[in-house]
Amino acid sequence: MRIGLVGAGRIGAMHAEILAGMEELSVTVADADAERARSVADKAGLGYARSVDELLDQPLDGVVIAAATNSHPTLIRRAVERRVPVFCEKPVAPDVAGTLEVIAAIEGTDVPVQIGFQRRFDAGYVNAREEIASGRLGWLHTLRSTTLDPAPPPEEYVASSGGIFIDCAVHDFDSLRWVTGREVASVYATGSNRGAPFFTEHGDVDTASATLRFDDDALAVVSVTRYNAAGYDIRLEAFGSDGSVSTGLDDKTPLRSTEPGSTFPSGPAYTAFPERFADAYVAELAAFVRLAHDGGESPCAPVDALEAFYIAEACEMSRTSDQVVYLSGVRR
Repeated sequence: MRIGLVGAGRIGAMHAEILAGMEELSVTVADADAERARSVADKAGLGYARSVDELLDQPLDGVVIAAATNSHPTLIRRAVERRVPVFCEKPVAPDVAGTLEVIAAIEGTDVPVQIGFQRRFDAGYVNAREEIASGRLGWLHTLRSTTLDPAPPPEEYVASSGGIFIDCAVHDFDSLRWVTGREVASVYATGSNRGAPFFTEHGDVDTASATLRFDDDALAVVSVTRYNAAGYDIRLEAFGSDGSVSTGLDDKTPLRSTEPGSTFPSGPAYTAFPERFADAYVAELAAFVRLAHDGGESPCAPVDALEAFYIAEACEMSRTSDQVVYLSGVRR
């Protein structure tokens, strides 16, 4: 199979290494910076194109998009127009309006498009979903989801990120929808800044919390921060009438127990997302290769990314208005 990889930044370089390890793939890397594409390709033992246009003009069986967010809509449409299956890192577009435009543009096509929400391919999240679906937990009443980053991104990133809910918590929103199989009906969110002043200057917060009410009245609490120096802490907890489960609670969880005699966790802590979700990134790209080869239903379609975006947008509206926001008033 012939796979094109567009984007040779941090996530693109990760994907290049993963694709290089898969059998029976011929992979070509392209980037707006041709030299960066060549460097990443050479390191992974892959081919490279002198430009993105040159890559997309080649016969391809699939394309992996890991380029800048503002290029996603154009790249998705160009690939679909050529009937090339697409894997695209989240988000589909920088905002809801752009996401809707992409969905409208590709509506009616049978070309598969998969969006990169890697938690759907993490073994812990997969097992949590199966536990919930099996009924072993009884009826769900509470879920807790956390994304706690060790350190904030650079100011220039924050300035164009769209805010903590859209950039960071969107993974929590997608995974909560996915593991429960339910839709969010309303949200109440708040946030604060006790770190770098540039968050406030750009209308963002460095720490936030949101309470989500699902359409079956289950509640979820989402906690996110840019300041968790103990390590990268990603967890999901689900509590039901008959049982409870936890995902992400292991010997590398950056959370010390204060119970006397406890040695949990043994460490060292996860440092960043490439380590925490290393297996999930491999699994999601393997799923895309199968999808491109065999066809079928996308494991994470653009409409799924849209729903997560709606929840993020509702949380930002709630944070700035200090009001409960109903998703029925946000969905277009």
